Amino acid sequence: MKVLKVNKENTRDIQRDLLKRSPSSYDSYARAVQDIIDDIKEHGDKAMFAYTEKFDKCKLDTSSLQVTEEEIREAYEQVDPGLVDVIRKALVNIRSYHEKQRRNSWFDPQPDGTILGQKITPLAAVGVYVPGGKAAYPSSVLMNILPAKVAGVPRIVMVTPPDKEGKVTPATLVAAHEAGATHVYKVGGAQAIAALAYGTESIDKVDKIVGPGNIYVALAKKAVYGHVSIDSIAGPSEILVLADDTANAHFVAADLLSQAEHDEMASAILVTTSQRLAREVPLEIEEYLKTLSRAEIIRKSLDQFGYILVADSLEDAIEVTNEIASEHLEIVTDNPFEVMTKIRNAGAIFIGEYSTEPLGDYFAGPNHVLPTNGTAKFFSPLNLDDFTKKSSIIYYSRDALKAIHKDIETFAEAEYLTAHANSIRVRFEGDD
Repeated sequence: MKVLKVNKENTRDIQRDLLKRSPSSYDSYARAVQDIIDDIKEHGDKAMFAYTEKFDKCKLDTSSLQVTEEEIREAYEQVDPGLVDVIRKALVNIRSYHEKQRRNSWFDPQPDGTILGQKITPLAAVGVYVPGGKAAYPSSVLMNILPAKVAGVPRIVMVTPPDKEGKVTPATLVAAHEAGATHVYKVGGAQAIAALAYGTESIDKVDKIVGPGNIYVALAKKAVYGHVSIDSIAGPSEILVLADDTANAHFVAADLLSQAEHDEMASAILVTTSQRLAREVPLEIEEYLKTLSRAEIIRKSLDQFGYILVADSLEDAIEVTNEIASEHLEIVTDNPFEVMTKIRNAGAIFIGEYSTEPLGDYFAGPNHVLPTNGTAKFFSPLNLDDFTKKSSIIYYSRDALKAIHKDIETFAEAEYLTAHANSIRVRFEGDD
């Protein structure tokens, strides 16, 4: 990990460094992704099955594309009952948290004959992308499906790549069934995103696509945005630990590594006012690397995107934390709740030394689909609002419109939109 003193120049350099990891930086892949999308749009199932055979080495057809109830039963037999129990416990927490986000339609009638309001409606269909193979994460299945379920989305379609035998990772299937997916299809990659966005003979079009994936999936989501909605273009995982001299170096090092192990592009940053932590955390990391299974990945991640930033004051530390706007932020200071009130930019905020980041990944309840690459400055975690849409309600009685019709006509005529003005005027032609 690089140890630097906090200043504006270093902060800018780090931000530029982290932005190199954005999927938007990989334009060289975009043409190949667009070719796949165009092929699916034109040839539907035929192209989708061809890409599945090419990339996943699995030959499927319309009879084997959709996961059956029998395959779901087989998955339950293959997954450890202890894991099923944990999935169900986590599901309760995630559902409960997202239920608190529920908002209702509202209407505001006034004595003058007007009614204004907002009608909130669940999306009709949502597609959830789930990586396959070694990158299969049942926790992400829960985090992407449950908010849609709580929001009232009637059709929740999960897509995930099959293995060479045409099977889906059992834990993924169990999580999808527990969370409430209505359809599960064996297709992955950019071809799956295209199928969800435009529809094929076997897969009906959806209104929104959510879920993580590789660079091809991320660029495919970017390409279809506008035809359908998407959650975000997610980048590699990030953690920032904001700590003072009261923090435990053993804990801080462990938490930094919890994200660095995701892949070589993950980022782990310690921002601290403590020279002691700056010395001890690298030593603790070296000890952990002797035993951790993904030590090689962690080391590459820390070499490329690992930083220890030493600040002269807590105020300076908070300022650089807000500038970096990390996906995950842990606050381990003498008064973490007070510090939390000064944080403007972070995907998820973990307060105190026992609120470690994996708690949010798996169990606490808040969504772990979070903004990355500094987008926490303007994006939010995946939430119930992502699975609903809002319609404005406007009602005016004749008397209510008459009272203000000349104001509207004046406004329209000032913009030279005479048909607008006329649409109002004709309703009161005989009144003046």
